[in-house]
Amino acid sequence: MVNQDLIVPPHIEAITGVILAGGRGSRMGGVDKGLQNFNGVPLALHTLMRLSSQVGEIMINANRNLGAYESFGVPVWPDNTDLGAYAGPLAGFLTALARAETAYLLTVPCDTPLFPQDLVARLARALAREGAEVAVAAALEEDGQLRPQPVFCLMHAGLLESLLRFTRGGGRKIDAWTAQQKTVIVPFNQPGDDARGFFNANTLAELHRLESLQP
Repeated sequence: MVNQDLIVPPHIEAITGVILAGGRGSRMGGVDKGLQNFNGVPLALHTLMRLSSQVGEIMINANRNLGAYESFGVPVWPDNTDLGAYAGPLAGFLTALARAETAYLLTVPCDTPLFPQDLVARLARALAREGAEVAVAAALEEDGQLRPQPVFCLMHAGLLESLLRFTRGGGRKIDAWTAQQKTVIVPFNQPGDDARGFFNANTLAELHRLESLQP
């Protein structure tokens, strides 16, 4: 039996976080979602501040208003793949994997501002414990079911070639790609976990609802 005390998860400094803000914001009327205010702070900046203590490096994946994102003080990279413009989260994964200089990459969307403060630590522990290549968060949804949240994903940076093959073969779904890797699903439904942690804002009404959920 493996001594759990000897399993060392990736250190913070070995993890680069990428904030995914490269979408069209179609359900928000085409606005740049990451620049919409949440309690007076742009969503992407709020996400950056919440993530900054959990990882060693941070970058933002955005496809417009790059100057506004650059003002947040971290590198900003638009999609640079052969998938075309606004090709979805996997385009952001590819861009970040190509740019990351650490051994691990952590992805978070810009539209889920209440994600757990211990997100990365728990994903990293599970990744090490299971000897996995990918760790994906799972959370209770409004129907009471525990479901994976594939945009909250910690992965080995060496998976770039695997993801390139997958997307060049026409793959576009994160969970279809992670199913090809050794992946561990990490539940965030433990006592003390905030039920609001993975609520995301696809519309301005949902964004205002999230603001109203704040204590």
